Amino acid sequence: MIHHVRGRVTHKEPGLCVVEVQGVGYQLAVSAATLSSLPAAGQEVTLFTRLLVREDDVALYGFATQEERRLFNELLGVASIGPKLALAVLGLGVEALRRAVATGDEGLLQSVPGVGKKTAQRIVLELRDKLAAGEEAPRGSAGAPSADPFREAAAALVALGYAPAEAAQAAAAVRAQGGTEDVAEIVREALKRLAAGIA
Repeated sequence: MIHHVRGRVTHKEPGLCVVEVQGVGYQLAVSAATLSSLPAAGQEVTLFTRLLVREDDVALYGFATQEERRLFNELLGVASIGPKLALAVLGLGVEALRRAVATGDEGLLQSVPGVGKKTAQRIVLELRDKLAAGEEAPRGSAGAPSADPFREAAAALVALGYAPAEAAQAAAAVRAQGGTEDVAEIVREALKRLAAGIA
């Protein structure tokens, strides 16, 4: 198993990035949250990985933290969730996802394209105890500072289909009005502003 890769970022686009390690470029599928945490092209990064081998595909997935990788593995254990949908859910951000599961916030989970009511219920039901048990587990880092709640919220908005600039502007507008640093709440407020066209 490939535990992690460390090298220079040579390319990034929604859903993937390429990290060059000693002349070999590794293409990794990544969540919107991990993508937003990557440094500029040419700079070094460490990404924790998960290699999935299937009959018709071999894919390498990259994660900014070991905790995000752990959540990816847990999500794959939920019925009807494959790697692509698991990455989409992780686009909410690690802390927002943990809170949504802990509080039973199915609405936030359903805001992820592809997650319906039943899938959201399964995520909460199947992951609540597992995430609570691992809450005190050490969380690895990609060598970059943890995203602040507004940056994490912007990444979640990108995962929901908004353009990065639009998502950042909406999160900044919520920051300007003050009052909360809860990622899930920031996402909700930003979505209200975007729907009203006042971001």
